Amino acid sequence: MFDYQAPANLLKEKIILVSGAGSGIGKAAALAYAQHGATVILMGRNVQRLEQVYDEIEQAGYPKAAITPFDFLEAKDERYQELVNSIHSEFGKLDGLLNNASILGALTPIQSYNLTTWNQVIQTNLNAQFALTKYCLPLLQEADTASIIFTSSGAGRKPYAYWGAYSVSKAATEALAQVLFLELENTSKIRVNTINPGATATKMRSQAFPAENPEKLSKPEEIMALYLYLMGEDSQQENGKQFDAQ
Repeated sequence: MFDYQAPANLLKEKIILVSGAGSGIGKAAALAYAQHGATVILMGRNVQRLEQVYDEIEQAGYPKAAITPFDFLEAKDERYQELVNSIHSEFGKLDGLLNNASILGALTPIQSYNLTTWNQVIQTNLNAQFALTKYCLPLLQEADTASIIFTSSGAGRKPYAYWGAYSVSKAATEALAQVLFLELENTSKIRVNTINPGATATKMRSQAFPAENPEKLSKPEEIMALYLYLMGEDSQQENGKQFDAQ
């Protein structure tokens, strides 16, 4: 497990956008960021889940969150621009972006892979991450320093047979992060890193490994040390790197 103890005020007055914030790792990250002082913009497709996370943040007495319902499968350029305009109007900047929303798709040979499912996975896991990052860059550049984190996967670092579009999308996410890092390295205060969460008890993990005992896996909230570290000021020197949460 990544060893880091985050100061209580690590993210005080920071504005952080979290995609896939309604459940799993995204929810855990949103709660962790709020606990450490951030105003979190909760982004996801399921409004009810986002509202539940919003309520948890409010009940805990953390800074008031914001909710942004968003469907990555349907969104066009105009929707991303509307999102950015709304954030700019309300907050004026972004200090952090956690690209976390993903879907698993099918675990099947390439020869049998359904084209519609393939396109949905690539759209959600890669194209949407690109678009969200692209449109948020001006907001991130308004911050004194900013952090972009992509949630990757072991299946992206070392592709697995039968993991199809998911493995391909995560490998491409690693490449996207590297391209962005190289472009921003000498001209921006924005750092870009990727996190492989490892075996974590999430709904997606149970879909991929239905026979696995989730009690033997780390819970999402137990791997948040790295997500906090890379989002806060203590990680200023970390840029263009691949990290493992456990």
